[in-house]
Order: sequence, then C-alpha cells, then structure tokens
Amino acid sequence: MNNNDDQQRDESAERFLRLVQQRRRGRLKVYLGLAAGVGKTYRLLQEAHELRQHGVDVVLGYVETHGRPETVAQLRDLPRVPRKTLFYKGRALEEMDLEAIIQRRPAVAVVDELAHSNAPGSQHEKRWQDVDALLRAGISVLTALNVQHLESLHDQVLKITGTAVTERVPDQVLRQADEVVNVDLTVGELRARLEEGKIYAPARVPVALHNFFRADNLLQLRRLAVREVAQLLSRQVETEAGGAAPVPAGRRNHDRLLACISTNVPAARAIIRKASRLAQQLGMSPWYVLYVQTTPEAADRIKLETQRGLLRNLQLVTELGGQILRSRSDDVVAEIVRVARDKEATLLLCGMGRAQTGWPRVTRRSITRNLIRAVAGLEQSPDLFLVAC
Repeated sequence: MNNNDDQQRDESAERFLRLVQQRRRGRLKVYLGLAAGVGKTYRLLQEAHELRQHGVDVVLGYVETHGRPETVAQLRDLPRVPRKTLFYKGRALEEMDLEAIIQRRPAVAVVDELAHSNAPGSQHEKRWQDVDALLRAGISVLTALNVQHLESLHDQVLKITGTAVTERVPDQVLRQADEVVNVDLTVGELRARLEEGKIYAPARVPVALHNFFRADNLLQLRRLAVREVAQLLSRQVETEAGGAAPVPAGRRNHDRLLACISTNVPAARAIIRKASRLAQQLGMSPWYVLYVQTTPEAADRIKLETQRGLLRNLQLVTELGGQILRSRSDDVVAEIVRVARDKEATLLLCGMGRAQTGWPRVTRRSITRNLIRAVAGLEQSPDLFLVAC
C-alpha cells in the first residue's frame, strides 16, 4: 500500500467527518460494488479505523466478514454492539440490535449488507429501514451495497445474469446518501480472487465462475455500477454548486413522466422500474404512476392475491420516489389522456403484457393501440409522447 493511497483514504475520512458534524440527522455513506468480493466490507472497516484516529466514536453495528482473513484482520480494536438473537421456526438467528445502537448513540455506526432482509420478529423487515432509523436518531452510517440489489435494476440484472435478486433496496435510499463510493475491480481481478478462494469456499467456485461470475455478466454489472455512481455524483455536484440536477440535452426541466399500470402484477412492476430509471436519467421530477380501476377490477370482483399484488406495486412506486395516481373509469384510454393533460405529462409509459390478469385480455392490446392513436391526435398536446413496452 503506497503513501498516496493512505493520503486519499485519510482525506476521505476527513470529508465524511465534516459531513457528520454539519447537521443533526445522521449522514449516510455507501460503498457500492459490482458484486460480492470487491472489497466493500474491507473498505468500511478501514474507514472506521481512520475515523477513530480522528477521535470519532465509531461502533460496528453489523459486519459480515464471510470468514475472509483480510477482512477479519480489520476487526481489530473496533468496538462492537453485540447482535441480538431471534428464534424462528426452531432456529436461532442473529440480527443487528437496532435498539442497543440507538441507546449507545455513537457518532457513526458501521452497518454492512444494506440489502439484508431481517428475521421475522425484527422491528423492521429490511436492514435499510434500520439504517433509516439510525439516521433519524442522529447517528451517521457507513454501509455497503452491490449494484444488483437496487430495486429499479432488478429486471436488467435478471436479463444479464439469469438470477432473480430477492433482497432489494429502493433507489431512494442510495439517492439520499451523502456520499457514494464505487468499490471497483476489473473483471479479471475479481475472477482471480474467486479462483483463489478469497470470496467463496472452494466447492462453490466452479459453479460461480460459470454462472453469476461469468466475465460478460461481471462486465455489464461493472458498467451498471459505474453509471449509477456517475449519475449520483453529477447530481451531487450540481446540488453543492447551488443548482438543480442537470437536464439532459434536448429535454426541458418541466417535462413530466406518467406511467400506466393495471393489476397485471409482474408487468406493472417492470413498468414501474422502467419509469423510475427513465425519470432519473431524463431529469423528470415529479413522475407519476396511474392505475385506472375498471368495473371488472372492483375490489369485490378480483382475487385477494391480485389486490395484494397491486398494493405491493403501489408501495414500490413510493419507495422509488414516484407519486401514485388512482382513478375509476371503464374508458381507460380517455381517463389516461385526461390525467396526462391534468398533470401536463410529456411522456407516457404503458405496457402490452400477455398475462391474463390486468386489463381484460380481449381489449388490452387495443387499449394500447387506441392510446397511441389518441395521443397522436391530441392537437392541444403536441409534445406528449407514448412509449409502449
């Protein structure tokens, strides 16, 4: 390790220390990586040591070393808040003790694996919710996350890797972070670490190399991570300069996105994620998601499972930073056009799903086609564009 690296880490710790001292709500710093094994936890612990050297009260709230010797060695001399034990289906499960950390009131808590799902019986379902509670209590947090765990990237990651990531974090959590650091390794370096047994046990290595850790998969995940951090840094620079987030060339800062969903749960989730990404990339704020309830979709006429799926999707809209719009009409096209005019939308996003739930199967495709024709014929809204996905 050269002196230049030491100086850069020291300056990074000093910057975060200044942030910690600026306001009562805790500050959030996220180490973002392309996959397991890039060194996120190691970097968390390095920064914890550096902050302690500056006299900051730092504790380990939850750290997962996965038995990696280099990471285990970094635990030295760092104070820890003991984990709590929960019993579920006859098993003893260890979780972060949120209440104990808040009672301890350190200046900074290290909380690893932000996307983790807590054991049943915990105060919160997800660890990112625990982190939010710490921030609201005035405790700053250092945490780590892999890019594939971002909610709006789920469909892209599934397409890239063939793996459905079940533990996910709303994009808003990352966007609200005060600092985001990209922990980067080349694809060759990461695969070499895997082959050397530095990430998984030897028995798991061959399968990992031929599945999730394939070179083409890692390359695309690396691009996602770099792009995500670049976008976040761009917005941060603009904010610190006293301006708004940059508006991409060719776009106006008053553009609005309106996404349309039905009770087709999988298709709706895909549309919501696409809307979130588009709004972020095109600088559209606010952005909306509209659900038009038809008579056949009345609460007493659709399955309870479908209702629950709809509610989960509407919750996802909120988690991703969108605004929910609900209305009732049997003329779906006319209602969408009315809402688009009311919200001054310039971009409509809708789907042409094949599943049998949602808008009636006989009319779903005609609804999209009729919507396209309706949008094309709007003389009063020549700048309204529709994207069917």
